[in-house]
Amino acid sequence: MAQKMTESGASESASGSAEMTRPREERALEEVNRFSLWSGAAGFIPIPLVDVATVAGVQLMMLRRLSEIYEVPFSENRGKSVIASLAGSVLPASTATTGAMTVGSLIKGVPVIGWAVGAVTMPVLSAGATFVIGKVFIQHFASGGTLLDFNLPDYREFIKVQKEKLNTGSGAAGASAQPGPTAQSASEKAAADV
Repeated sequence: MAQKMTESGASESASGSAEMTRPREERALEEVNRFSLWSGAAGFIPIPLVDVATVAGVQLMMLRRLSEIYEVPFSENRGKSVIASLAGSVLPASTATTGAMTVGSLIKGVPVIGWAVGAVTMPVLSAGATFVIGKVFIQHFASGGTLLDFNLPDYREFIKVQKEKLNTGSGAAGASAQPGPTAQSASEKAAADV
């Protein structure tokens, strides 16, 4: 690996320097995509509930990596609780918790057909949930947020838009939706009009 000397006299790897010159968002999105693939692969683990635990671990590692990219202090306990609350929002509204992933995992216990169904549902749910969680934290950290000030209601509209993008496979759907009080107020106004 090539080394170069900085002005302070310390050596720095050339690849590390190149990594730091790339925009944060680009590096963060690359990490989210990579961890989403790993999360989808973890969904193929044939042992019920081990797959869910592995996906949670992958998501926690992704959150740690995003924290490093955005230079945000990381706390494993806080990271676990934030991911757990987000997972309930990312999965279909009818489940409201990680129930969909748990059912998708437990169905693997049914011989042959159960594993086939679980093998189709778990990777898709896992990768999709990880991707949306990653996008939420890119947005949150880019706006100066930390794990301590993360407020899920501020991101409900953003999560909804990201889920729609995943469902349609389109990057154009609702690209301008920004989280925060204004997005929340707009959704509250729409709900009040109904």
